[in-house]
Amino acid sequence: MADYDFDVIVIGSGPGGYVAAIRAAQLGLRTACVESRETLGGTCLNVGCIPSKAMLHASEYFDAAANGAMAKMGIKVTPELDLPTMHGQRLDAVKQLTGGIAFLFKKNKIEWLKGTGSFVDKNTVAVGDKSYTAKDIVIATGSSVTPLPGVTIDQKVVVDSTGALELAKVPAHLVVIGGGVIGLELGSVWRRLGAKVTCVEFLDQILPGFDGDVRKEANKIFKKQGIEFKLSTKVTGVIVKGDKATLTVEPAAGGSAETIEADAVLVSIGRRPNTDGLGLDKVGIAPNARGQIEIDHDFKTSVPNIWAIGDVVPGPMLAHKAEDEGIAVAENIAGQTGIVNHDVIPSVVYTWPEIAGVGLTEEAAKEKGEIKVGKFPMLANSRAKTNHEPDGFVKVIADAKSDRVLGVWVIASVAGTMIAQAAQAMEFGATSEDIAYTCHAHPTHSEAIKEAAMGVRGKPIHI
Repeated sequence: MADYDFDVIVIGSGPGGYVAAIRAAQLGLRTACVESRETLGGTCLNVGCIPSKAMLHASEYFDAAANGAMAKMGIKVTPELDLPTMHGQRLDAVKQLTGGIAFLFKKNKIEWLKGTGSFVDKNTVAVGDKSYTAKDIVIATGSSVTPLPGVTIDQKVVVDSTGALELAKVPAHLVVIGGGVIGLELGSVWRRLGAKVTCVEFLDQILPGFDGDVRKEANKIFKKQGIEFKLSTKVTGVIVKGDKATLTVEPAAGGSAETIEADAVLVSIGRRPNTDGLGLDKVGIAPNARGQIEIDHDFKTSVPNIWAIGDVVPGPMLAHKAEDEGIAVAENIAGQTGIVNHDVIPSVVYTWPEIAGVGLTEEAAKEKGEIKVGKFPMLANSRAKTNHEPDGFVKVIADAKSDRVLGVWVIASVAGTMIAQAAQAMEFGATSEDIAYTCHAHPTHSEAIKEAAMGVRGKPIHI
C-alpha cells in the first residue's frame, strides 16, 4: 500500500473546504487544507457573506434612525454616521470568525498548508516549493468575480464586491451593474447610508432565478426605498477620470445610447469557478463550457480519488450548499454515505426586507404539472404589523394532486430565518396540509407560512 503524507488534502478553506477538512478529521482521516490567504474561511468569511451582513445590519440601524422609522415608534434621534467605526465592527466580525476556524483546525489536528495548491499528479499537490501526497484530494477552490469585458476594476472608483465593502466615504451616486443578490445587498448598504443608487440590469427584471411574483414585488419595494432601476439595459463602457466615472448604456435589444455619471461603480454580474492554475490538465480533468468541474452523485470527478465541491461544481454558488457538500464528500471518502438533496437548497437575499426561497418557482412548477398556490401578505401578519413591517408575502406552491410542497417563497424582515422551516418541511416530503395543521407560535412572522399553506386549499384565516 502506498505511503501518503495525508489521507485527505482539501484545496481551499472556504465554507466547503474548511467544513470538508473538519469533517474528514472528525472521521479519523489525516487531513491537510491548502489555503493561500492569510486567514481561513475563503471569500465568504473574509470578503463576502460575513462582512456584507455586518454592513447591512449596521446600515439598517442608521436608516431606521434617519428615515423617521424610529421616530414613529417614539424614539427621537438624530443619527451621525461614523463610517470608520462601522468598517471597524465589520473587520472585527471577520477577525473573530476566521480566527474561530483556525482554532477548529488546531482542535481537529488539521494541517494548514499555506500557499496556492496545484496538481503534480493525481495523488500529489504542490504548495510553493513543496509537494504533498494524499490518497484522496478534494477541490474546493470556490469562485471569483466575473469581469465585465472592457471595464477595469481599480477598487477605487470601479469596484467589485470586495471593494464595495471598503469604500472610505459614502458615494454621492453609486451605479450597480447587475440586479442580482450581491448587487442589491451592497447597493442597499450605500443607499441607506445616503448614496443615490442606480441599478443597471441586462434582463427585464431583477433577481434572476427567483419566483416571478418575488421579482416584481422586490422591484416595487426597492424602488420605494429609493433605488432607481434601469432594466433591459446593457453597459457598453465605463470611463474613469479622476474620482468620477462615466458609464455608457443602451437598451439590451439595441437602440440609442446614454451616459450616466457616477462617483462609484459596482460591477456585480456574477461569479466564475476558480480553476485556473490548479493544473487540472496534469490529472486529465477538463472543466465544462461554464468552467465548472463535473462530478457524479458522490462528488467524484472523472479521476476516482479526486473530488470536487462548492462553487467549482455545477449548482447554485451558495456557502451553505458548499458546507453540506463538504460534510457529504468527507463522509463518502471515509466509506460512509454522504448525501445532499440539491432540490432543497434555500436562497436568501439579505436586503430589507429579506427575500428567501426554496424549491421550485411557480413558473418552473407549472412546467412539471398542475399546481395549487397559497399566498399570504405580511400586512395581515400580527407581528409584522406591530413591528411596522408591512412589505412582503409568503407563497406556498404545492402539487395539485398529492399536495406535496414544491416551493416556498418569502419576502419578510426575517425571511432568511423563516425559510428554514420550509426547507425542513420539504426535506421530509411535507404537504401543504402538514404545514397548515402544525401549530405556530403567536405572534410570529412564521404564522404567515401557516396561513399561506392554508391558502393552498383556499382557507387562510386572516385574509
